[in-house]
Amino acid sequence: MYSSQYDGGAFVSSQSPDSSVAKTRGNRSTTIPLTVKQITDAYESSSQKSELIIDGVDVGNIVLVGMVCNKASRATDVTFTLDDGTGRMDFIRWVNDAADSSETAIIENGMYVSIVGSFKGFNERKRATAFAIRPIKDHNQIVLHFIQSIRMHLENTKSKVGSLSQTQQSFVNESSFSSGYKEPQTPVSNYASVNSKAQGSETDIYKLVLDVLQEPSSLASEHGIHVDEVVQRLGLPAKKVKEAIDYHVDVGHIYSTIDDFHFKSALGD
Repeated sequence: MYSSQYDGGAFVSSQSPDSSVAKTRGNRSTTIPLTVKQITDAYESSSQKSELIIDGVDVGNIVLVGMVCNKASRATDVTFTLDDGTGRMDFIRWVNDAADSSETAIIENGMYVSIVGSFKGFNERKRATAFAIRPIKDHNQIVLHFIQSIRMHLENTKSKVGSLSQTQQSFVNESSFSSGYKEPQTPVSNYASVNSKAQGSETDIYKLVLDVLQEPSSLASEHGIHVDEVVQRLGLPAKKVKEAIDYHVDVGHIYSTIDDFHFKSALGD
């Protein structure tokens, strides 16, 4: 990890060496939106370099957004540095098949991307592993990511600051942008247990789509589930289902596998 090329303030999570490890075992998480600064502070303050503990949560997969720098391609992998304005982190994306090659080929230096990855093994390689990279087309998504990072920080530290119901709602209300990009009004930590009954709204469709991808059969499949199968199961318009899938890819809840039509949940990995 390196210092950022940008100046200015950065969101920093609270780190408590005395209490974080004790809280870890009962607060296991999967995919969490973070900033490089949060990860850097957690890594440098931890005595157990094999684990990433942020706000008392043992982090599994990470979601970051930022600008690509220093991209280098080889036959077996692509390495690059991600700069999110709070710091820099090195990544490697393994290239196993044509789909991986297509995904990494469109990534260029100076491009803003959303990454779903893993921190496991960072202590040995000094770089994180990316298993899904998506170009950011609407820069409002960058703002949304930082809002989600703050909200997740508040959610995981709510025992210290009291009730967050009003705080969470204020963040949700502020996360709809004039461009039309809207975040479902559901706390990030609750996506894995969303209500499966549709009410017909955009939020309900997002929940239903994620429910299908979270089903045991979908999680057990190596290649995930095809978009058409999701449409068939839900009996909803294909356009609406694809919009929901695009959203979940953008925020790191799911990722594509063998092609642009098969998706798998990152929340259940």
